[in-house]
Amino acid sequence: MSVRAEDIAQVRAFNRFYTQVIGLLAESMHESPFTLAEARVIYELGRRNTATASAIAEHLGMDRGQMSRLVLKLTDRGVVALLPPGHDKRAAPLALTPDGDTVYRRFNEMSDRAAADTLLTPLDEFERRDLVSSMRRIQAMLAEPDDSPLTLRPHRIGDLGWLIHRQGLLYHLEQGWNGEFETLITRLYGEFADAPETPPKALWIAELGKEVAGSVYIIPAAASEGEGTAQLRMLYVEPAFRGRGVGKQLVAEAISFCRSAGYRRVILWTQDCLSSARRIYQSAGFELVREDRHHSFGVDLNGQYWALQL
Repeated sequence: MSVRAEDIAQVRAFNRFYTQVIGLLAESMHESPFTLAEARVIYELGRRNTATASAIAEHLGMDRGQMSRLVLKLTDRGVVALLPPGHDKRAAPLALTPDGDTVYRRFNEMSDRAAADTLLTPLDEFERRDLVSSMRRIQAMLAEPDDSPLTLRPHRIGDLGWLIHRQGLLYHLEQGWNGEFETLITRLYGEFADAPETPPKALWIAELGKEVAGSVYIIPAAASEGEGTAQLRMLYVEPAFRGRGVGKQLVAEAISFCRSAGYRRVILWTQDCLSSARRIYQSAGFELVREDRHHSFGVDLNGQYWALQL
């Protein structure tokens, strides 16, 4: 898929803008006798406790020669110490001295104050949440996956509308589905919200690094499906978090809930083009009951009905 020229232009415009923002934040370092490059090295050592000069240089994108000169200056100033080499005799680790740790903590305080004064204080609470959420999402999409634990929580105010918006957009971009799908899921989420608490229902929001990574919900099935039957609906995983077991854990939680709630059977409806979801259902023990071809959401589809006996 080719990249649109306007998207490239927007990325470049954002980079220019945020470079200016970083410059404003960096001005807070004027109170320090250290250069910005030295401060970055001190910060990385404080964050890691110990590290080799080559590891820090690679992380910061610094030339090895520049890094060596910085380490010598910081060692002479008593803020960095060279530790005895470990198993690799060629690379002795570095660490902050007690004085260096004091500098590191001071840098953190200055950076916190700069972020608060320059970026956050001028915004109201809603704008702050929007800004921080956008920053998390950019980091999640562009950085290497971190080891943040996956958490599942109930939905909160605003989540249902966000899920409708997000899934309507994702399925349009990925599957070519039109507004009929958005209309359908608006009704489905409305049915969940309006359903009584008995028989039991539940919706789970998966979060990674405080960002929504996916969701699913359980609702009692129609009476025609038989007593004690639950329906699993609207499983989805954000593209930035796919391949990390989010969908599998959501389905496992939904099945566990159904068992503890006394359901005897779980059913679901999906489309065979959603191959990743289908593999999750199969691995959880669902069996294909029947299929039917239909034209919905502006495309030809093959609907599949799956069931799991508990």
